Amino acid sequence: MAGQDWIGKDFYRTLGVSKKANQAEIKKAYRKLARKYHPDQNPGDKAAEEKFKSIGEAYQVLSDPEQKRQYDAIRAMAGGGARFSAGPAAGHGGAGGFEDVLGAMFGGGTVPGGGSARINLGEGDLGSMFGSLFSGGGRGSFGASAPFGAGAGGFPGGGKGQDLAAEVTLDFRTAMAGSTMKLTVDGKSMTVRIPSKIRDGKKLRLRGKGRPGPGGNGDLVVTVHVTPDPVYSFDGKALQMQLPVSAAEALTGAKVKVPLLGGKQATIKIPAGADSGTKLRLRGKGLAGLDVVATVRIVNPAKPSSRVVDIAQQLGEAIRADHPDFDPRSQLEKQ
Repeated sequence: MAGQDWIGKDFYRTLGVSKKANQAEIKKAYRKLARKYHPDQNPGDKAAEEKFKSIGEAYQVLSDPEQKRQYDAIRAMAGGGARFSAGPAAGHGGAGGFEDVLGAMFGGGTVPGGGSARINLGEGDLGSMFGSLFSGGGRGSFGASAPFGAGAGGFPGGGKGQDLAAEVTLDFRTAMAGSTMKLTVDGKSMTVRIPSKIRDGKKLRLRGKGRPGPGGNGDLVVTVHVTPDPVYSFDGKALQMQLPVSAAEALTGAKVKVPLLGGKQATIKIPAGADSGTKLRLRGKGLAGLDVVATVRIVNPAKPSSRVVDIAQQLGEAIRADHPDFDPRSQLEKQ
C-alpha cells in the first residue's frame, strides 16, 4: 500500500540525492546504482537483489512528477517519514495513526520476484485529498475511490459500478518474462497476470473487478510501470543494447561476450571493419525468445599511452597508403 509504505521510506536517501535534485540528477544516480546492484551482476546475492528493487521503486516514484509531489506531500504530513500515532481511536482499545488511516483506505500488493503494486492516489494534494474525504464534497481524490466517468453513487441510471485504478511497478527483466501479482483493492484480493514483453505505461483492464452496481461490476484499470535496465531496452520487437568495442576489435574483427537477461552470456561476432552504428543480431537469444540487436559503439581509452598513439599514427599512414580513396568524413560533404 503505497501511501502507507511511503511514510517509512526515504527514496532520496535510497538514490543518494538531495530533496532538491532535478530529474537529470535523479536519473544519473539511479543508473549508477542499477548497474552496481543489477541481479545479473550479483548472481545469487539476495541483498543486492533487494537493493536493486528498492532502487527501482525509488526511481519510479521520484522520476514521475505527480508521484514525487504526492510522495513529498505525504512525507511532509508525516513529519518527514516518522510514523506517528493519533492516539486511541474512540470506542476502540487499539491506537490509530496516519499510517492506519492510509492502510484502511488502500490495499496493496507485490509482484513475485520483480516489483510492487500500489493504489493510484489520483489528482490533488493532501489537502484536497482529505478535504474531499471528510467534507463530503465532490469526486474523491484517491483513484481507488474515484469513479471513471460515473456520476453520483458511481452508477447513474442503474449502470455499472465504479471503475477503480491501480499501478504496478516491475523491473525490466520481469516485464520481459511476464509475471503474476497479488493485489488488494477495496478490500478484495485478486491475482493479476502481467503478460510478457509488456512496455512502460501499458494499461491492463480487468473486467468486472471494480465496484458493484445495479448494471454489474465496474472494471479495474492497472497501469504498468517498467523501471529502465542499464543495458537493455525494448522497442516492441527486439531487445536493444549498445555494444562498446575497441577500435582494434572493430578494425580487425573479434568475438566478444555479451550479458543476457537472466545471467547467461552469448558470443557475438564483430565483422572486420565494423563502424559505430553497425547492428548485429542474435536471433532468439533474448529473454522470452526475443532477438537481441547489438549496436556497435567504438570506444577509445581516455588517456592512450605514447606507444598506442605511435601505433595509431602508423595505422593512419597505412590506411592512407593502402586506401587512398577512404575518407571517414565523406558523408559530411553530402549534407
